[in-house]
Amino acid sequence: MSAHDHGHGGLPLLLDSAMSVDGDMHVMDNAMGLDHVDLFGDPVMDNPLDNPLDLPSRPLPSKQLRQRLEELRTRGCCQGIAWSRQGTIASISKDGRSIDLRFLHSRPDNGAWELSEPYSCSNALSPPAGLIAHLAWGVTSSPDLAVIDTVGRISILSFSITLNRCYAVKKWDADHVDDLQAVVGCYWLPLAMNPTRNYIHGPAVWRPERNEYQYQVVLCPTHNPAHPNPGKSALVCVTTNGMLKLIYSQHNNRIEETSLELESVTSSDDLITHASLCSDRNMLLIALATASKQLRIVRAQLSWGLPQQADKQAPPGAHPLNPTIKDQHVTATTWLQQDPDELSLDTSMAQLSHIEMLPTLIEVRRPDQPKDIYPALLITVRSYIPPGPSYNQDCQSIIDRWELSEQPQTVHEAFEQLGPKHNAESNSPMSARLHRLEPIIVPKIVMSVSTLQQSKVICFVFNDGTVQYRDRVTMRELYTEPDLNNIMSPHQVGFQFSSETPCLQAAFSPTTCSLAQICEDGEVKWNSMYFPMEDINTTMQDNQYSAILAAMTVAIAGGASLQSNCDDMLAIARPFAQKPEFVYDWIRQLVQMLKIAVDYSEEAHHDQLVRNHNLQLCLSILNHLGFRGEFQPRSFGGKFAMLTLNVRNIVILITIANNMPLKVKEKLSPLDEPEVVDALGGCAKWAIDLLTWLSDCLFQLADDPTFMAILSDPRRFPELAGYLQAQGDVSLHLLLCSSTRGFLSAACRRLSHLEALSNRAAQFNHSVKENQQAQQQQKEGEPTRTVGPPPALLAAYQKIQRFIGSSPVKVGYFEALVNQLNTDIRMAYHASLPGIVNNEPPEVRPDNGQPLHSVEQRVKRRQAAFELDMLLASNPPPSFREVIFNFFNNNLAAFKAQTDPAKLYFGNFDLLDVEDDPRSLARKKQLGKYIDVFKRVEVYSGGKMNGGTVALPKGAAAAGAGSNSNNNGLSSGLAVGSTPGIGKKMGPTSAGNPNLNLRAGVGGNDGASGATAAVSSGSSNNAPVPQWRRCVRCAAVMEDVWGHRPGFTFVLAQQRKCSCGGNWGLVPKSSIRP
Repeated sequence: MSAHDHGHGGLPLLLDSAMSVDGDMHVMDNAMGLDHVDLFGDPVMDNPLDNPLDLPSRPLPSKQLRQRLEELRTRGCCQGIAWSRQGTIASISKDGRSIDLRFLHSRPDNGAWELSEPYSCSNALSPPAGLIAHLAWGVTSSPDLAVIDTVGRISILSFSITLNRCYAVKKWDADHVDDLQAVVGCYWLPLAMNPTRNYIHGPAVWRPERNEYQYQVVLCPTHNPAHPNPGKSALVCVTTNGMLKLIYSQHNNRIEETSLELESVTSSDDLITHASLCSDRNMLLIALATASKQLRIVRAQLSWGLPQQADKQAPPGAHPLNPTIKDQHVTATTWLQQDPDELSLDTSMAQLSHIEMLPTLIEVRRPDQPKDIYPALLITVRSYIPPGPSYNQDCQSIIDRWELSEQPQTVHEAFEQLGPKHNAESNSPMSARLHRLEPIIVPKIVMSVSTLQQSKVICFVFNDGTVQYRDRVTMRELYTEPDLNNIMSPHQVGFQFSSETPCLQAAFSPTTCSLAQICEDGEVKWNSMYFPMEDINTTMQDNQYSAILAAMTVAIAGGASLQSNCDDMLAIARPFAQKPEFVYDWIRQLVQMLKIAVDYSEEAHHDQLVRNHNLQLCLSILNHLGFRGEFQPRSFGGKFAMLTLNVRNIVILITIANNMPLKVKEKLSPLDEPEVVDALGGCAKWAIDLLTWLSDCLFQLADDPTFMAILSDPRRFPELAGYLQAQGDVSLHLLLCSSTRGFLSAACRRLSHLEALSNRAAQFNHSVKENQQAQQQQKEGEPTRTVGPPPALLAAYQKIQRFIGSSPVKVGYFEALVNQLNTDIRMAYHASLPGIVNNEPPEVRPDNGQPLHSVEQRVKRRQAAFELDMLLASNPPPSFREVIFNFFNNNLAAFKAQTDPAKLYFGNFDLLDVEDDPRSLARKKQLGKYIDVFKRVEVYSGGKMNGGTVALPKGAAAAGAGSNSNNNGLSSGLAVGSTPGIGKKMGPTSAGNPNLNLRAGVGGNDGASGATAAVSSGSSNNAPVPQWRRCVRCAAVMEDVWGHRPGFTFVLAQQRKCSCGGNWGLVPKSSIRP
């Protein structure tokens, strides 16, 4: 039986009509009881008296559908499946007593997307009092999951690292077991964000005069209340006895609760069956449906009790919270208002199945235009299922709508004469009422109601698996016909869901382009969009192709702006990856819509480049769609993006390790912890290998006569990009593109900084030894106290010193080469771009014919266009030919004289994972070799690491590592103060809370607590195999390590996501095999 067949709290239903038994035993009247019974193996004939017109009867609704509808009518909170912003799909297990976790992931063997197997989180969730009734995800970037059982107990689970492992931040063990505390409505408060930055991206409007799509953006101001800490939310619940509960996180991360009585329940008719909440104009707007068929609207004002004169320099969430709630009853009516033309079917139509409260909608299309304001809207759904087979009755849902209209109360003119009029309007009380609109009748059963596009669109999922979109204002059905001129949804250009399987529950993905469904057999299914046409023309002049790109750009842009998960869009785009120009054209549209900065030619520092998350998304798309399998060669764009994302990640890790918050840095430094320095040593080795590999590739190009012939002939210069793509050589594009050149320059600076630190550590250790020897000579026979750095820390710094010092390419020389190229490119831009834009006709304003952009703006736009071309593997601009020719004939030749060609020739670049010849890939598959993206060491599917290093249990790595509490000045000598090469300080905002240790009480699929830091060991074949995390997007892996020291935890928090921006999925120990 399905998990939802138990009908949590519902009454059992009689699915077949009872046999009529009276004194006469009318057999003909009871023939319906034998219609579906085959007693002798022959077909049973229908009774012709039951269907005199010989009309076919409609199929009988399933038992599971009836039970689900009864469950929806019984309680307001009974959502059994939910999809988080991060990408986790949580569903109630079939027995109703635990939670199953799933996620979308790209298959490592071929890159195709699929739904993962279920992972149980029973270790983090104690057994419920009854059955689990409802799941609700929070809205934060690392969202919390509220799990509510049938008696109203609430547990909150947090997912901060992996998609399929959680830990409890609030347990329901202390909650009371009381049926009157059952939750009938819940709501997560929105994030406290700037209301002027909440946009709806789209639609894409076709401009025939420009032969392209123009992307519009609509501002929709957000509504408070919200949690005072911008990174946190709070859960608001309504119980069946009329209590409003607020569950929130205190300034010290402790979970607390406060409550308010909304309704006084004195009889069973006053019990609340359904409730819906939303934020509306700085207050909570609450809709309540009672057992007596009353519909009541309540406003609740939430005050957090913060001091009036708060310290502006204090970080958000630093003050203790003391929230209070005040309620105000607005209006009431009855929700059972039957229209004359509405069929009176049975008493089941007098039962609600859904209620949804939508806030006031405010749209600002342009600053110079008036706002479009639409009042708050309340939606209820009633559904009907015929009791048995019928040819004249069908399933039916009635969607009722009420507008909450508010206006000042009018005062009789006789009372106006008693007082002044100048302030009468402002002091007039507001009068509110629910204005019922025309109902919508649909011949299906509504199983889910949700809102899209900031509540502009209402989406209904029906029992047959179909999805219907309706405009909030007019309730007109949307996206039913193709429309290539005004695109807001992929449905308008021909996309459709892959299947329409009957379902009982559904949850949309963050992009709303996928559905997770619970089918009638209790199984969870992923239903994604796809484009049915097998072959399309991949030129921008083709209307259908341009429309597909525009639709996918609009679909992914909303999630990208909020940094929500968009993996299902990559799955939808995966079939188009076979067309080489598709990914480049898609990224161009995305850059245009989100106005992504790609030109960093003038940037001296790299802070903005590193913080450009939208650029990371573009590179992640390029990386994934160029991925063909972990043992298959990558495409040109895929290799380019993979290297760029990894060097960006290394720059961030080294910067984070050196830039702690000031208050924390006074007490500790990550660079004084052996685990941190050891991980940075792996990053340094990877970066050194990258510089060496780039130098080797550039030297090979300089020796390539075909390549040099292309450079020498201006007429053949347009062939340059095509030749490099055919050779699979991305080295030149990594240097020519300003963003990737900036990452390389930043990596050189970080390497120089690490080299300085390692040299200082060696000098410090040397001075300590000299002092010890001097003390021993002065006081022979007396023991001397060791004051040097811990051996493990010193060994880690010595490893960095050895990696950088033995490199065939000197970091300083390579950085000088990059800087010289950067200077030459800037000079080429300044010399050529003014002449180019002056020869082009400027865009003019349609009203006065004046130029739309100044010459300086046009130069910047043209330069950004050239940079985007090179980022997407196109040919450099013609003015670059002389720059590249001079680079190979002069600059590179001088640089080559400073390197060791023999070491380059015999260089091993396995750590970069760029060798894609068949022999290298076969060897990699045979060994089961992977690269840990955090420590940058080789790991193997059998548990080996770095050719003989294994993972030890908790505590083994720390033994003998030394203490970081008494390093005798090593912290102040190495990590604090101004050091060359670090540049402007980067804040650790992306690192999150560094004090979370998720190991305690948390298990994965098999209950394992994860592996710990790896240490060297000569044998120990019986050591436990480490648990791994695998990126769901690019299939990269890292060991599931945990920090036991503050500095390592802080640095490790940066690796909460893969370098590509994808999320981690915890991989069972036995699942990774080549």
